Amino acid sequence: MGKVKTKWVCQNCGYESAKYIGKCPDCGSWGTLTEEVEVKQTNPKQSIIADDSPVCLINEIEIKESIKFSTGFEELDRVLGEGLVQGSLVLLAGDPGIGKSTLILQTAGNICRKGKKLLYVCAEESSSQVKLRAQRLNVNSDNLYVYSQTNLESVINQIDNIKPQILVIDSIQSIYTSNITSSSGSVSQIRECTNSLMDIAKNKNITVIIIGHVTKDGNIAGPKVLEHMVDTVIYFEGDKYKSQRLLRSIKNRFGSTNEIGVFNMVENGLEEVTNPSELFMKERTDNAAPGSVIIATNEGTRALLVEVQALVGATSYPSPRRVSTGTEFNRLLQIIAVLEKRIGLNLSKHDVYVNVTGGIEIDEPAADLGIALAIATCYRDVIVDPNCVIIGEISLSGEIRNVSNIEKRIYEAQKLGFKKVIVPKQNKRLQGSYDIQIIEVARLMDAISACVSKI
Repeated sequence: MGKVKTKWVCQNCGYESAKYIGKCPDCGSWGTLTEEVEVKQTNPKQSIIADDSPVCLINEIEIKESIKFSTGFEELDRVLGEGLVQGSLVLLAGDPGIGKSTLILQTAGNICRKGKKLLYVCAEESSSQVKLRAQRLNVNSDNLYVYSQTNLESVINQIDNIKPQILVIDSIQSIYTSNITSSSGSVSQIRECTNSLMDIAKNKNITVIIIGHVTKDGNIAGPKVLEHMVDTVIYFEGDKYKSQRLLRSIKNRFGSTNEIGVFNMVENGLEEVTNPSELFMKERTDNAAPGSVIIATNEGTRALLVEVQALVGATSYPSPRRVSTGTEFNRLLQIIAVLEKRIGLNLSKHDVYVNVTGGIEIDEPAADLGIALAIATCYRDVIVDPNCVIIGEISLSGEIRNVSNIEKRIYEAQKLGFKKVIVPKQNKRLQGSYDIQIIEVARLMDAISACVSKI
């Protein structure tokens, strides 16, 4: 007979305790420990090795060309690293209603049209509800199987019967296994179900895609070990009240983690955005206001042009406010300190607000010069030339330092019709010919003089 063991598990971080405590000592959350009953066999059977593959030298391992296959979305393939890998375990996370199920169902339709067999396990909806969404997205294939089930053992039985090449679990928080008595969505259930799905992916060479929810803090719901178990972690971001969606890779064993994919939510599903720079600046007018500049940022192998806006006004508080949206807060404080010391701007009695339009997050130093010019021009109430693109990193001494991939940024500005671009003078001599005026600056004051238009 099994031996019953009771434990208290934190639903936020997975910390286990023998008794109830109000505050989790690991993550500091209050009231997150719930009681779980775990049944352990007194005489467990000896484990059986599922795959007794021989040991081989790394030079003798042959990689098949078909180990990667396309999802039908170039933006998704870029984030994954040229497509899905056979036998991999991919975790797609995002806020509720952001479009995770829509993206996966459209991807499933693209894959099935290429002759691959896919099993879509919908643990949160019925099969008829999935069919209604599929009709709206124009997804129709004889290779797409839909199974409305929450029990993992039943799913495994259908895998043995259908033998799919791709398995989709929507979502991992709704799946449970009968081996654990706790309810679905608990830390123990998520960990055990993900571990079983990982064994299926590796031993049966099935590509498994699991959808996960995120908490109000933006973290994946469940234990942190969940992100370490999977091969790839992708976040689907964006404002659900706007149409733009960003696909960002947080962890990827088969590609870069700096790539992003851009989608646009329309009536019939998600559409790829082949030119994100044009999307981010489509609402910008030629009559630019003070504090508005265009910068060239780099996301993986892609150069993007985005608009940075700044608002500087007299404060009514004892200490001025500093608000940053889309860029690092500490970086903003450093830029303000450089403007006060090297340029002579008195910002100690002014509130400073900085916003990156389009909902994109910028964390690279190449945006420093653009942010500084946006703040300085708004403070002086002058306008930056709307046909100018700003590129450069600012040091604490006020010098403009070189940035990487400068050629791609310049070509992107040239492609969108800008007339001139400001680049660091410390960059190496640029290769190739450009149909755009290139202005090299060495210090912050030189950049301000080069891009400001007279009113």
